[in-house]
Amino acid sequence: MLERHELEAFLTLAEELHFGRTAERLHVSTARVSQTIAKLERRIGVPLFNRTTRRVELSLVGRQLQEEIRPAWSRINDAYKRAVDAGRGVTGLLRVAFNGPAAGQLLVGTTQAFRARHPDCEVQIKEARVPEVLLWLRSGEVDIALTVHPMHEEGIATGPVLVREARMLAVPTGHPFARRATVSVEDLARVTVLQMPETLPKSLREDRTPSRTPAGRRIAPGPSAMTFNEMLTLVGAGEGVFPVGAHARRYFARPDVAYVPFEDAAPVEWGLVWLADGATSRVRAFSEAALGLVQESAPAP
Repeated sequence: MLERHELEAFLTLAEELHFGRTAERLHVSTARVSQTIAKLERRIGVPLFNRTTRRVELSLVGRQLQEEIRPAWSRINDAYKRAVDAGRGVTGLLRVAFNGPAAGQLLVGTTQAFRARHPDCEVQIKEARVPEVLLWLRSGEVDIALTVHPMHEEGIATGPVLVREARMLAVPTGHPFARRATVSVEDLARVTVLQMPETLPKSLREDRTPSRTPAGRRIAPGPSAMTFNEMLTLVGAGEGVFPVGAHARRYFARPDVAYVPFEDAAPVEWGLVWLADGATSRVRAFSEAALGLVQESAPAP
């Protein structure tokens, strides 16, 4: 197996055909270059260079080795440079996902603030369904996503909460709860609650569709749905109820669904998530831009 310093010495000498210039480029001594090439030739079993007192030139085997190694070595160096750029510089391309129109609006504002600070970094935005968010992150389709919290999952990092909104209960318009001003979390024991897909993190499913009320009363589970509109369609059809954020009342108004505020439930939280080992400078800078945006727009106390 060739070592990195051997590859560098061989390929540089193949270009320069001069031990002194090769040593200068590699910032080592001429003796070190000579020793490295001699050791490499002993392992291969044939000379890679023909040397005289006047000139150095590649042997037939050396030329063949250079032609086969040079393209791969160039690709390795290019890939390494791109990795360094991604890790240290806020340039290149950042792919961002979001789910839902309210998150999309926040993401547009964040993107504008981010581009103002980092004009050399391109941002691509695409919408994802909640079950797709972690899949896209793990497959490398996106680098960061704005979605509902909590997303406690191995290998996933979560940024600070950016938005908190009142929790409401989506019920059929003909349901008795629809005529009430508020509902309690304990009321969930009296209805069937639609479920989120099993592929989602347990933390999110337990937050949105718990199996028991705070007093320990069992909550009857209903069918599950893959998309939010599918969930609301099931609600409107009388298949069950589902806890939602307050933005649903504005963005998902439907004649067959009513939204009733909880009087005692914790708010629904939204924030950014990304791979724990994917926290590049671009990702960190985008998270900072999002937090700065919501802090600037927050009303004064």
